[in-house]
Amino acid sequence: MVFAAAPSVPLPWSARVRHLGPNWYAAVMGTSVVGTAAAALPVRAGGLREVGTAVWALALVLLVVLLAGRALHWTHHRDQARADLLDPAMAPFYGCLSMALLAVGGGAVTVGRDWIGLRAAVALDWVLFPAGTLTGLAAAVAVPYLMAVHHRVRAAEATPAWLLPLVAPMVSAAVGPLLVPYLPPGQPRETLLLACFALFGLSLLATLLMLPLVFARVIGSGPLPLALTPALFLVLGPLGQSTTAVGLIADRADGVVPAPYDHGLGVFAVLYGVPVMGFALLWLALAAAHVVGARRRGMGFSMTWWAFTFPVGTCVTGAAALARHTGLDVYEGLAVGLYALLVAAWLAAGAGTVRGLLSGELLAGPRPVPAAPAPARGRTTSDGAR
Repeated sequence: MVFAAAPSVPLPWSARVRHLGPNWYAAVMGTSVVGTAAAALPVRAGGLREVGTAVWALALVLLVVLLAGRALHWTHHRDQARADLLDPAMAPFYGCLSMALLAVGGGAVTVGRDWIGLRAAVALDWVLFPAGTLTGLAAAVAVPYLMAVHHRVRAAEATPAWLLPLVAPMVSAAVGPLLVPYLPPGQPRETLLLACFALFGLSLLATLLMLPLVFARVIGSGPLPLALTPALFLVLGPLGQSTTAVGLIADRADGVVPAPYDHGLGVFAVLYGVPVMGFALLWLALAAAHVVGARRRGMGFSMTWWAFTFPVGTCVTGAAALARHTGLDVYEGLAVGLYALLVAAWLAAGAGTVRGLLSGELLAGPRPVPAAPAPARGRTTSDGAR
C-alpha cells in the first residue's frame, strides 16, 4: 500500500493531539490529589509532605503541558473539538478542565507553598481558582443543556461520567475556603466563604438528581462495558468532595461568619459528613466488586483508570476532615487506609498511561466498532475511555 511507510515518519505535534480529549485532565486531577491528600492526613510520616509537594509539582507541569496540547487541539482540530462537545460520551469530561485547575490551585496553597513560597502559591491559586470556578459553572450549565438539546440521551444510557460537570462546583467549594484568610477581614471573607457554601449546595442538589439515574443504570441494565467499569469510582467524587468542603468551610467559619452560624457550620460538617462517608464506603465496595469482575472478564488499561484516583483522594480528605471535627481515631485510620489505596491506584494509572503514550496507542484515533446487534455507541467504549 502507498501508506505502508507512514508510521516511520514522525507526525507533527498538531497532528498528534487530534485525539487529546478533555478526559486527559483527569491525570492532572489524580496526580494533584496525591499531594494535597498527603498534607491533609491526620498523621505525619517522615518525608511524606516532601513527596506530596513533589507530586503536586508534577501535576503543575502536567497541567501546563495539557493546556498547551489542548490549545493546539482547538487551533488545528476544531472539527474534532466540536465532535467531542456533541458526543454524549465525551462532553461530560469538559468538567475535568475546571477540576484540574482547581486541584492544582488548591495544592499550591497546601503543599506547593513549601517550594514556591506562600506569596507565589496564593497568587497562583488566585489565578486558578476563579478560572476553575467559572469554567466549572459553565460546564455545569452547558453540558446538561447539550445532553438535553443535542445529545438526546436516555436514562438507560446513564454513566457515572455524567456527574463530572456537576461535581466541578463542589471542588470550588472545597478549594475556596483555603483563600479566605488571605482576604481582608469582614465582608470579603464572609462573602467568599458563603459563596463556597452556595457552590456546595448547587453541586449537591444537581448530583442528587443525577445519582439515581446512575444507580438505576447499574442495577437495571447490568454491568457497564469493560472499559467504562472504573468510572463507577467517579460516584465517590461528589461524596468525598462534599464532606471535604463542609469540613473546610467549618474550619474557616470562626471569626468570619457571625454566631451562631459559625458553630452551626461545625455541627453540620459532622451531621452531614458521617452518613455521606458511610455511603461512600458502601459505594467503594460495590465499585470495587464490579472492577474485580471486569478484570476477570478481560478489562485492560484505559484512561478511565484515572477514575480510581481523584475520587478516592476526595474520600481521603473527607475522612481527614471528619477526624479533625470528631477527634475519632477511626477516621484517622480510614484516611490513612484510603491514602494507601490512592497511591496504589495512582501508580497503576500512571504506569498504564506512560506505556500507552510510548506505544502511541492512547493518542491514536478510536478503533472502528464492528457491526453488532447491540446499539451501543462506538465512542462510549473507545474515545470516552481512551
